[in-house]
Amino acid sequence: MTLEEIKAAVDAGNRVHWVNCGYVLTRDGLGQYLITFTHNGSAIGLTSQDGTRLNGKPDEFFIEESAEVCHAVF
Repeated sequence: MTLEEIKAAVDAGNRVHWVNCGYVLTRDGLGQYLITFTHNGSAIGLTSQDGTRLNGKPDEFFIEESAEVCHAVF
């Protein structure tokens, strides 16, 4: 997924993940897109500080399908 696709999916209310279902993409009250590890709440920004480089490979991001059962890897 591209940066624009990820942001659009999060904004549309889709559950977007990075690498596995343990990492969820969110947008906080300040408008920042975050990658959060659900097991401990640790989070990093979706991009580098200048907003140009994803913190992950584009093909590692995916939208959870409604019928999909996600199991986090800890």
